[in-house]
Formats: sequence, structure tokens, C-alpha cells
Amino acid sequence: MADSRGGVHAADKLAFLLSLVPWLMDHERVSVAEAAAHFGVSVSEIRRAVELIAVSGVPGETTQYQHGDLFDIAWDDFEQNDVIVLTNLVAIDDSPRFSAREAAALIAGLQYLSSLPENADRAAIATLMSKLSRGASSEPSQVAVDQSDTNEVLGLVGRAVEAGVQLEFDYRGTRGVAERRRVDPLRVESVDADWYLRAWDHLREAPRTFRLDRIAAPALTSTPIAHRADDVTLPETLFEGSPDDLVVVLDLDAAAAPLLTDYGPDEPEPLDDGRVRLRLRVNRLGTLCRLVAGLPGRPEVVAPESARSAVADWARRAIERYDVDATPASQESRPQLP
Repeated sequence: MADSRGGVHAADKLAFLLSLVPWLMDHERVSVAEAAAHFGVSVSEIRRAVELIAVSGVPGETTQYQHGDLFDIAWDDFEQNDVIVLTNLVAIDDSPRFSAREAAALIAGLQYLSSLPENADRAAIATLMSKLSRGASSEPSQVAVDQSDTNEVLGLVGRAVEAGVQLEFDYRGTRGVAERRRVDPLRVESVDADWYLRAWDHLREAPRTFRLDRIAAPALTSTPIAHRADDVTLPETLFEGSPDDLVVVLDLDAAAAPLLTDYGPDEPEPLDDGRVRLRLRVNRLGTLCRLVAGLPGRPEVVAPESARSAVADWARRAIERYDVDATPASQESRPQLP
């Protein structure tokens, strides 16, 4: 924005002022020299900009500028101490603000994002959370995001990817067999609430996908990775079929079909009433039960019969658990069925 003489190009003056005013609001009291250093312009340019801000504003109901319609500064501090303090704000104060509940929800989301390995600039996230707290219509509720075991594994995997070193861990695959693996971590991805590690598996001598909640006893090594993300061709989808997979026929609403893209289904077959039929591969019936339980769009397993029975049994057992804690008194108070 600044030219070789330290001035601001005419075309950038408006953008400069739009950046300067919120910055001054956040800092409340700041020296002219500090503002000049932050924006990379001369001290005289900052002074001229502040003087321009002081005669800027939004006309009121009379369509004429009154004193309250203009920005104002603490002139004594500005002229005698070279300190900038905004004392009257216009337009910006009238902008819609988040409610306390909205701000709390956003802050909780930012807390979660700050725990992810790819978000290295946590200072920027912390600054944004602070701004949300100050800018809400009232003080947001205090929130905190629980750190699960998966978060700890996620952080360790992130450090391995960043450092470019191999990772060792115990992994229990979909068939329930636990093995010690040594991998070159390449990339971390997520599908809904589940996280996956894409890596070169030295045991299988091929790229593999590992679900983080099935990883146990992870450990960083000092061995540099032998394969990098640019050197390995990773499939576009997280899941790849195998000859042992079970082909399941599933009906659901067409709007929910894109949620199954990562499972590599066949082309959807249109049905009546805006529904579609999909054929997808699963390696375990337990995986299918969890998948169907979390799907919107009224999913229905059509075939094979073993899959239908497994999902129905899973749902039945889940419903029965709601009666486990029933007390004898509550049972006596229930109407007796004939």
C-alpha cells in the first residue's frame, strides 16, 4: 500500500481508512508511531488520516452533519502526546451484533478449530475469539470444548506430518485384528466427525487410510519419512473397495445421497417421491449399522437380508437400552397392557 516515499497511493486511501478505523477501535489507545509502524506508512501519513477520520461520518435524520454524526478523537492527547483515542464512533456501532448465544457457539467452534494440527496460527484464532466476546450484544457464556483421546492422537499425527518423521502405532482394523504399524504420514482428512490419516504403510508397502479412533499407543520416531505426499498417488476417495466387501442396496432421499460419495457408490437409481437407490460396498456390518444410524433422508437397507437383519437388530438393541435404568416404582406406575 505504501510507495517508496512512505506515502499511500490515492487509490488505496479508502481501503487504508477502512482498515485503520477498526484497528484503532481494537487498540483503544495507541501512539501515532505504533500505528505508522503497523501499517508501514510515515508518521505524517497517519496524522493526516486521523485528521480525515475526525471529519468523516454519516449524516443524521436532518441529512446534515451534526457533531454526533462524525467520528471524534481526544484532540489534546493527539496534539500534545501523539496518541490516538477515538471518542465518538458512528455507523460501525450501529451494525448488527451477534447475540451472546451466537457468539458462544462461534467461540466453541473456534476452540475446536484451534486444536486441529493444520491451524498453526492459533494467535489469529485467539484474537478472533476475543473480538467475538467484545462485539457480542452481551457477555457470551463461558464454553470449553472437551479434548478427547482422538484429539490427542490428532495432535501427535499433526506433529509427525509437520516434522516429516515416521509414526508407529497399534491399529485395530475393521476385522478386529490389531497390528503394530510404521507409516510415513502424508495427510489428515475428516469425514463428518471422524478423522483419518492417509499414509504410506511400510507393513503393506502401499498407501493406506487409518481411522484415528482405532489408533492406540502412537509414538513419534526420529526416522525421516521415505515417501512424501507429492510422491504418492492417493485415491480421491477415502474408501476403496476390496473383493471381500459386501454390496449393500440402500434407498434414501436424493438430497442425502451426496453424503455417501466417499463410500464410492454406484450411480444413484431414481425412485418415486424424490428417493434414490444406491449400491455401496462395506467391509463390516457394524460399519453399515453406524453409517445408517447417522444418515438423514430416511435410509432403508433393501438387500441383502443379512444386512437388513443386522441393522434391525442393532436398532432394536439400542432402543432396549433406554429401559435399562427403569426403577420398579416407575414400572409399577405404567399402565398394564392387556
